[in-house]
Amino acid sequence: MTALGFLYPGHSAEDDYPRIEQLLGSDIRVDLVHTDSGEDARREDGLRAMGSPERLAASVQELRHAGAEAVVWASTSGSFAYGWEGAHEQVRGLAVAAGMPASSTSFGFVHASRELALRRVAIGATYRDDVAGLFADFLRAAALEPVAVHAAGITAAEAGSWGEAELFALARAADHADAEAVLLPDTALHTASHLTALEKELGKPVLTAHQVSVWEALRLADRRVNAPGLGALFTREPIVQV
Repeated sequence: MTALGFLYPGHSAEDDYPRIEQLLGSDIRVDLVHTDSGEDARREDGLRAMGSPERLAASVQELRHAGAEAVVWASTSGSFAYGWEGAHEQVRGLAVAAGMPASSTSFGFVHASRELALRRVAIGATYRDDVAGLFADFLRAAALEPVAVHAAGITAAEAGSWGEAELFALARAADHADAEAVLLPDTALHTASHLTALEKELGKPVLTAHQVSVWEALRLADRRVNAPGLGALFTREPIVQV
């Protein structure tokens, strides 16, 4: 049994994690602990406060007691808001506090993109324009090229209420002819049940926050799992458009 630990801010789309655990179909356990998300304003200062060392350290003890082998700070904006160097410092501090390998969803997007040999990507964000721009800057620091950035400008609570129609509309609005993949960075979105359909719709890989968070935790735990229901990242198979 491999136990994976996740620190998740607030309550929006946490039910994606047990869905992913089922889709993995293996001896993988997904343990999730909620952290204080603070004000749902999605400003840079609020995002940095949400991912502060004190808030993360206060929640990680429960994962250690649960036997987690790796921990991921499952907040994209709560990590990229620190910038490239600051996000590295954030996960180094989390690893020390947790006593285990640590990463964040932002780095999950970077490592997953490298796994799929991607360079040019499109971003479909639910954030405001300025916050979506911070994610684009983070990807550029990782030598990725955002060819399009779409920002819906809604709150985490609104994103958590979105269903399939809104999710597909976001992905289509974000897509660009030059993009090799579409990235949907918000951990407040429900995406686990729609990955294969999204990829068939767009004809290219789609990377979403919960998907890359779990993939990143598996990478830290040195596990590789083939899970067709979780998209190209978990299969490396070609996308067939319908």
